[in-house]
Amino acid sequence: MLPSLQESVDGDERELESSEEGGGPAEERRPERFSNSYYCLYGYQGYSSSEQAADSDDGSPSSATPETPSAEDFSIPEFRVGCYYCLLQQEKLLETATVESNISPPEYVTCFLGGSEKGLELFRLELDMYVQGLKTNLDSEKSNLETYIKPYLRSWFEDSVCPIQRVVQLFQEKLAFLLHAALSYTPVEVKNSDERTKKDIHRFLSAASLQGLIQEGTMTSLCIAMTEEQHKSVVIDCGGPQPQFHNAGSNKFCDDWMQAFLNGAEGGNPFLFRQIVENFKLKAIQDTNNLKRFIRQAEMNHYALFKCFVFLKNCGSGDVLLKIVKVEQAEMPEAKNVITVLEEFMRETAVA
Repeated sequence: MLPSLQESVDGDERELESSEEGGGPAEERRPERFSNSYYCLYGYQGYSSSEQAADSDDGSPSSATPETPSAEDFSIPEFRVGCYYCLLQQEKLLETATVESNISPPEYVTCFLGGSEKGLELFRLELDMYVQGLKTNLDSEKSNLETYIKPYLRSWFEDSVCPIQRVVQLFQEKLAFLLHAALSYTPVEVKNSDERTKKDIHRFLSAASLQGLIQEGTMTSLCIAMTEEQHKSVVIDCGGPQPQFHNAGSNKFCDDWMQAFLNGAEGGNPFLFRQIVENFKLKAIQDTNNLKRFIRQAEMNHYALFKCFVFLKNCGSGDVLLKIVKVEQAEMPEAKNVITVLEEFMRETAVA
């Protein structure tokens, strides 16, 4: 049995107390709500029903049956926290297990507690990916608890929940360039950076992109189109005191949302940043759908074409939205004619 949640909580609380300044009693030094995070990993060995029956003639559970953790294992803070848990199985042992064997391969349940009650729901994809990394360590021959597993578990909050917050704090006003790259599927290259910062940037780009919200074929075609059009990636050089962008672009839409991130930075709540990311993507999808609706109407109505002009002028992201729609409507001749007119309008507007 691996350490219980109680042991993990006690360990994390000791670390928090030792890192705080001052010498007062521990109960007087309450850490920030969003800095609290807890973890546990339970391992158990299952047995076949035939072996359990052999061990117990009266039908009662045998001593080999895994015990249910006691309530004392779940000592948690006074306030409500989010909970994420996942069942893991060791694939290598599953492959070697035979039908004749009475002992099932070992399985594990990992549990993360932290943040607000609903906050972890926003990070489901990130936590799923993080658990896959844990699964790799469990499957490896070097799956030593102290060396690999516990340090990995201890970092779950910093590695899965905090990257967006760190990126906002790092880039400040330059965050608009990163939002534009995510929205337009422009490749981003990070230079002269430590490994964590590089991972944070790419995690932010993944979270802020419209991947999964538009058709997969459209996304692929758009990535190709953007790469061919610009011939260059956005380059972020982190070698100096402040990160520098090269070949980067932005628009009013991204500038406005950058300000929303900066306004949210005052509270220091990583879950708020994740919600802002989701709102950013939702607004981009709404604008894309509105533009497509106007284009369909403009195929037969000149007034609708005028509405397209007005919308592209006022939405703040007409340059990106028109490229997305152009890729989606590439096989529709009527829409293609309307988009050609709109592209000319956008070029004239940019010159003016």
